[in-house]
Amino acid sequence: METFEWIILLLLGAALLATFARKLGAPYPTFLAIGGACLAFVPQTPEWALDPHLALTLFVAPVLLDAAYDTSLRDLRDNWVPVANLVVVAVGVTTVAVALVAHWLVKDMPWAVAIALGAIVAPPDAAAATAIVRQVKLPHRLMKILEGESLLNDASALLIYRLAVVAVVSGGFAVGGIGPTFLFSVLGSVVVGVGFAWVFPRIVSMFDDAPTSLIIQFATTFGVWIFAEYIGLSGILTIVCYAMTVARRGGTAMSAKLRIPVYAVWETVVFVLNAFAFVLIGMQLRPIWERLDMSLRYEYSIAAAAILLTVIIARFGWVMTYNTAVRLKIRRFGFHPPRPMARPTVRGGLVISWAGMRGIVTLAAAFALPEHLPDGAPFPYRDLILFTAFCVVFGTLVIQGLTLKPLIRWMNLRDGDPVGQEVKWARTEAYRAAIAEIRDEGDMQAKLLCKEYSAVVDLAETSPLHSNTGELPGNALRRRAIAAARRKMNELRFDGAIGDDAFHVLEEEFDWAELSAGAARV
Repeated sequence: METFEWIILLLLGAALLATFARKLGAPYPTFLAIGGACLAFVPQTPEWALDPHLALTLFVAPVLLDAAYDTSLRDLRDNWVPVANLVVVAVGVTTVAVALVAHWLVKDMPWAVAIALGAIVAPPDAAAATAIVRQVKLPHRLMKILEGESLLNDASALLIYRLAVVAVVSGGFAVGGIGPTFLFSVLGSVVVGVGFAWVFPRIVSMFDDAPTSLIIQFATTFGVWIFAEYIGLSGILTIVCYAMTVARRGGTAMSAKLRIPVYAVWETVVFVLNAFAFVLIGMQLRPIWERLDMSLRYEYSIAAAAILLTVIIARFGWVMTYNTAVRLKIRRFGFHPPRPMARPTVRGGLVISWAGMRGIVTLAAAFALPEHLPDGAPFPYRDLILFTAFCVVFGTLVIQGLTLKPLIRWMNLRDGDPVGQEVKWARTEAYRAAIAEIRDEGDMQAKLLCKEYSAVVDLAETSPLHSNTGELPGNALRRRAIAAARRKMNELRFDGAIGDDAFHVLEEEFDWAELSAGAARV
């Protein structure tokens, strides 16, 4: 009963902190982590240790699926070069820099242990980045780059982490095993993720009530992650491939009456999981601190501060180096993107450099380190790694999380709202398709609908995010016209004419229009 009462109190506290943070215009994950750290030292508070496997599955899998589902594959392809640089090179540079600093600070730390520490603190966390960046109005291209990085960088970092831990446990580093391990992890994760996504629409189409559909979706999410981890694949990469494929294919299997409540519940659950994750991050400070001897606390604090600084500088150094190289290339050869988008700028590079908050994945990976080696000896410097991981997570959430929004405002970044432009154009095309579908009916009802949708087309030219179709009475002809508009919208999406951001805006608009037109409700 006591645990249940604490859970209720934590939920209420998280809701109040999140509300307070939003009123101040600050990211709520930072306030939740600070609240958890303060709560950790209050007498009689529970000491809830994070089970690393449960933490990754429970907190990361649904949040990652939600982020990947909304990610535009078209925009990810358009920005694959900067995303790949962040996912592979930035993670590698940070890992090496942290390993060098850790080995320099602690002379007898084995290189494999130092590399494991570097891989643990290298990747910005998907939950932290998504929760913070979505509250800030960023230029579309920068947002897509950060979203793409947050989806994939954990997979590359955890691969390095696994290889380093195996080297520590086995006492050697098998260079020849890197290639097969990498190929198996990447290719296997892609195949399994896409394979499950092709099965999902057939399953979800069998149920037409929201509660059952939601249970299936959450069970499938956790099942995909657990299965991937069980056979030695990357749960993160598998979930990303699964969610993006479902979004492109399986999302159309749901009707409007399901999609509206399902999306609302997912949004709520993701917030609750984020709230618990960041509060629990703060609550880990006391058990970590109490495990350290007094003589080690000062030494470990200095090492953790140095590594926190290294993490921030390494990301800044690589991103600005890449940013400079890209701008020099554009100056010489010109800028020829596949579609209109903002040019790379120094200000954009500074924002990307500073958006490197760490989160639950870093802590979970640190806790997943084995306590003992096969010969019974303790894992080298495990307590130092745990303490450093917490300091890096907490430090980046506070330092970067609280200053990211003021930095973006100061940079005054603008991009002309490309998503709004796509929404306006796609809405016009979709309603023209609706008019064409019913124009030849000839009766008064069809003529009235044609006039109504013509007015929507005219309105779309001046107000890309507004539609009044949801307030009008419905009938079979209206639903048929909406179905034609949906088909046109799907064509534009699959052809790459619009991205997923514009698609989801119109999808929600047509869902409400369909329900108001007399579609069966949940």
